[in-house]
Amino acid sequence: MDYKKFLYEQKKREKALKSKATKVVIKEIRFGPQTDDHDYNFKKKHAEKFLSEGAKLKAFVFFKGRSIIYKDQGEILLLRLAQDLEELGKVEQMPKLEGKRMTMFIAPIKKK
Repeated sequence: MDYKKFLYEQKKREKALKSKATKVVIKEIRFGPQTDDHDYNFKKKHAEKFLSEGAKLKAFVFFKGRSIIYKDQGEILLLRLAQDLEELGKVEQMPKLEGKRMTMFIAPIKKK
């Protein structure tokens, strides 16, 4: 077997492995610290759709200006979302404040 044929076969194997690898899709949902019930339910429906499609979910509360004083409300909102979506996904990272954003990651549950 010559060297060029070996390289060709190796590239072919790598391409086949790459095509079998699963690509992780991350969808984002943004809330304000004082998001109302109707808006929350609307965004929760989108989150359910994303998780059922197999995408990871990044939910975050964005604090504008002085609204950072409501960080406890933002955390309650994210924990409520996690509780509502527990049959579709599990929390990968609990709510964590990074600057003016409080983020939480939810991964979909694998179906049997």
